[in-house]
This record gives sequence, C-alpha cells and structure tokens, in this order.
Amino acid sequence: MELILQPWPWYVSGPLIALVLFLLLFVGKNFGMSSNLRTLCTICGADKKSDFFKFNWKSQKWNLVVMIGAIIGGFIGANFLTESTAVAINPETVEQLQELGFSSAGNAYLPTELYGLEALTDIKSILILAIGGLLVGFGTRYAGGCTSGHAISGLSNLQLPSLIAVIGFFIGGLFMIHVLYPLIF
Repeated sequence: MELILQPWPWYVSGPLIALVLFLLLFVGKNFGMSSNLRTLCTICGADKKSDFFKFNWKSQKWNLVVMIGAIIGGFIGANFLTESTAVAINPETVEQLQELGFSSAGNAYLPTELYGLEALTDIKSILILAIGGLLVGFGTRYAGGCTSGHAISGLSNLQLPSLIAVIGFFIGGLFMIHVLYPLIF
C-alpha cells in the first residue's frame, strides 16, 4: 500500500506511458484527450450544425473509455490514495505564490482562491476561468491537439508539427508564468 500512496518515480511511470503508447501504435490508434471533446459534441448533435463534427464517433469509443478512466482514476487518487493534500513544491515557489495572494499554495493541489466554490462569487475568478477556457479550447483546435496528444503521442510518432507545438507550449507557458501571471494576480 505504501507504494501506491506516494508519487511514482519517472523510471516507473515513464516506461508505463511508453508501453501504453506502443500498444496504441500497434493497434493503429493515437492518444489525445482533446479529441474526446469533438466526440462528445458529435454525440450531442453538433454534427447537424457543423461539418467538422460529421465523422464516425463510434470509432472513438476507446478514447472515451480512456477519458472516463482518467476521471475515475483522478477521483480515486485524490480521495483514497493521497495521505495529505499538501503538494511538495519548492518553498521559494510557495513564497512567491503566497505573495501573489494564493495563501493555499503548498497546501492544496489547486489554489482554492481560484478553483474553490467561493471563487464562483468573484467576477475576476470567473473571467479568468472563462477566458482561460476559451483560449485553451481555441489553442487546442488551432494546434490540432492538446498538450498530451502532441507531447506524448505526437512526439513518440516523430511528428514535426508536434515538436513545433510542444516548443510553442513551453514558450507560451514561460511567457504566461513570468510575464502575464504577475500582471493578472
């Protein structure tokens, strides 16, 4: 039980991810979480409004199972396999986040100031989440996939567009955390 209650080192989780990708490649599938959004929209009838959603969604049922498994696994991990809610991050990072107004930094997986229920009463938090969601959705569609699809599946397939997208993800992340984040908070 002790093995399950702690983070797994890279030399365990990395080969497991590689094994899953090898099995997906072997059966001719590509991994990516954002493709599930297209599938869900098609199931809900978006194919009647836009040609983008006109495809055989039943061929993507396997990926919906992956998405449901990620949700269930995250719930089990957060509620039953975690000894504490503290996150082991650098003390300097905790100090910087607390200076920006995130007093829950280092004590929670997500900052409760932004993701807690009380944040739904704050217009700034709602705007940040809505604008962030729109930008992520647009970026995912524009880039032809999400970070997991490009960084894990695309790079393992040696796809140049995925390498370009991953470099863009890193540059965007660095710009966000070092330039925009302090301005917003």
